[in-house]
Amino acid sequence: MSLDFELLGQDGAARRGRLHTAHGTIDTPAFMPVGTVGTVKGLMPEQVAASGAQVLLGNTYHLMLRPGAERVARLGGLHRFMGWDRPILTDSGGFQVMSLAKLRSIDERGVEFKSHLDGSTHDLTPERSVEIQDLLDSNITMQLDECIGYPAPAGEAERAMQLSLRWAERCRQAFRDRAGYGLFGIVQGSVDETLRQQSAEGLTAIGFDGYAIGGLAVGEPQATMLKVLNFTLPALPSDKPRYLMGVGTPDDLVKAVLEGVDMFDCVMPTRSGRTARGYTRRGVINMRNARHRDDPRPIDPGCACPACGTWSRAYVHHLFRAEEMLGPILLTLHNLYYYQEVMAGLRRAIEIGGVQDFAARFFEEQAQGDIPPHES
Repeated sequence: MSLDFELLGQDGAARRGRLHTAHGTIDTPAFMPVGTVGTVKGLMPEQVAASGAQVLLGNTYHLMLRPGAERVARLGGLHRFMGWDRPILTDSGGFQVMSLAKLRSIDERGVEFKSHLDGSTHDLTPERSVEIQDLLDSNITMQLDECIGYPAPAGEAERAMQLSLRWAERCRQAFRDRAGYGLFGIVQGSVDETLRQQSAEGLTAIGFDGYAIGGLAVGEPQATMLKVLNFTLPALPSDKPRYLMGVGTPDDLVKAVLEGVDMFDCVMPTRSGRTARGYTRRGVINMRNARHRDDPRPIDPGCACPACGTWSRAYVHHLFRAEEMLGPILLTLHNLYYYQEVMAGLRRAIEIGGVQDFAARFFEEQAQGDIPPHES
């Protein structure tokens, strides 16, 4: 294992750290924009980097189908292929085990998928998942796991957790150790405390560069997610990064950081940007709403993104109503900047021992809601 994680400080359970990879450093707590098929939709890599993002997420299942891992390797790896010279983490395909349930069969050996693109059949074993991520030149490889939905019967949760542990061992054996690259295990067990702790103990015994909490953000209430974090995180090694997969809203991120999570990914800021939902200090706004059509203010007056520095809400509203592609581009860019600003604020607050004050201000502003233009 060859990723170096520095725990620089703590404020309560909240942690400030730094993860060193072959393609650069990741300051934690960190949010990873999602580039499932080798692109953050609608944005150039330099725009994503300018938002403050230090690491992107790609997806093993989607990239193995198109353009193919071997092709990406021949073309110099995913960093060169997509023009992103910073760290990349790749999701192993475990989420697709759940989300594409009608197109797959699963057994001890691995998963057999029917491609959602053309119906062709593909095998994804723990060993092949690791091999694909190696071919992609991913800095952080994720073990193949079985992610199940919520709610889940206790027997099904235990079966999937135990299978994921056996697959974790096979992934560890298949992983090629090299400087600046690492492998993360994934804790499963649905919302059951005993299963989660058994999973964490089993993964720790195998030994990984970091530990992810999987099987959340699958339909459970936020309070349930936070409860699972509360009893799972203490079971994980304190000297390794902790990654909460697929989460979430800005509210989710702040609350999970207070529990001790170091890394996040989610499609929300980019997907919402394409559907006219903007994240701001005062909550979520819908840029299609007529209330914005004469508003000369930026999306968020305190934001440093290019969209807020140049264009008005009225213009962005016009772009969405006219179905011009620049509208989703500008709002996606803004949302990424906002997410990165929240993470940077959390890092600074942890460093000075003020994370509770930061969180209190954050929740107070969010609760106030958006101010109409005549009151600003």
